Amino acid sequence: MTTVSVNLPATHYDVLIDRGLLDSVGSLVAKQWSPRKIALVSDDNVAPLYQERVAASLAAAGFDVHRYVFPAGEASKSLTVLAELVRQMAADTFNRDDSVIALGGGVTGDLAGLLAATYMRGLHFIQIPTSLLSQVDSSVGGKTAVDLDNIKNIIGAFYEPDLVIVDPNTLGTMTQRDLVEGYGEIVKTAALEGGEFWQLIETIDSPAELISNAPELSARSIHYKASVVMADETESGTRQLLNFGHTIGHAVEALANGALRHGEAVSIGTVAIMRVFEDAGLAEKGITSKLRDRFAAVGLPVTDPLLNSPQVLDKVKNDKKNRHGHLNLVYLTAIGHPEIKSIPSSEIASFLNLSVTN
Repeated sequence: MTTVSVNLPATHYDVLIDRGLLDSVGSLVAKQWSPRKIALVSDDNVAPLYQERVAASLAAAGFDVHRYVFPAGEASKSLTVLAELVRQMAADTFNRDDSVIALGGGVTGDLAGLLAATYMRGLHFIQIPTSLLSQVDSSVGGKTAVDLDNIKNIIGAFYEPDLVIVDPNTLGTMTQRDLVEGYGEIVKTAALEGGEFWQLIETIDSPAELISNAPELSARSIHYKASVVMADETESGTRQLLNFGHTIGHAVEALANGALRHGEAVSIGTVAIMRVFEDAGLAEKGITSKLRDRFAAVGLPVTDPLLNSPQVLDKVKNDKKNRHGHLNLVYLTAIGHPEIKSIPSSEIASFLNLSVTN
């Protein structure tokens, strides 16, 4: 078993990574928590696959498990679904001595994490991510959120879990598209770190190789993200590096109205922003092609007609990370060498020059 430790000023938690950990959830959680009531939250895709199995393991370890299920999909990251979960927990008399476990992908982690952060001003919380995207990215770092209207992650909190349990065997039940989506964040992270991580990425040429390399991909991705989060938990400085590919990616994702997955949008956004910086002479020649080839190797999209929409610039200029009239754009001068360029919002259009569409 691989353990990645996340040490923050106010808390500490471990990320455990190994095949077959799902059957040991009860004993692992019992090392963290005394017997209590647990809200086990999943969507209606994951619940039939794993919820009963995990609930049985927790019950055998002495926990009183209440299973909650919500409709799968980004649309459930809403105040409406959050309120319904709160109502159900209140009806089941949950109190501040009880806890929440998120069992599922990124939407489940975001929603259940915010539920834990806000119910009675905060309950203890554990993440059990079941998708590649959540295993390598969203389950670590403490970001929880729901969407409002078409504004992604606008209502949320930084709320760290007590433990993250990663079982790569859950990837075997994913569709190819759902599996590959997570690779968008992996390539992004490997490009930021460089070195042996990027060398591993250069050997992966098919979705099947994602599953066979999943434990190492998760460990390396989480280790890098944990190091960044430990240096800057609330995204006031270097944690902004993790937004690489996300500024344009989030804009395209929002305009797609559900037609693009998050990891697909990150792939498109990463290639687009690096083309801008390479064309401006600020990045190593050929780096955009390197990144594009790694995404495309597993079938991720690397461009989209939505990049031609003038609404992309509107979304970019109004990005929620716009601070004091400036937007910080993350790019690479070379693989493993990230930089941040601050651009006044009034100059974003001329800087990007719509070259993202070329």
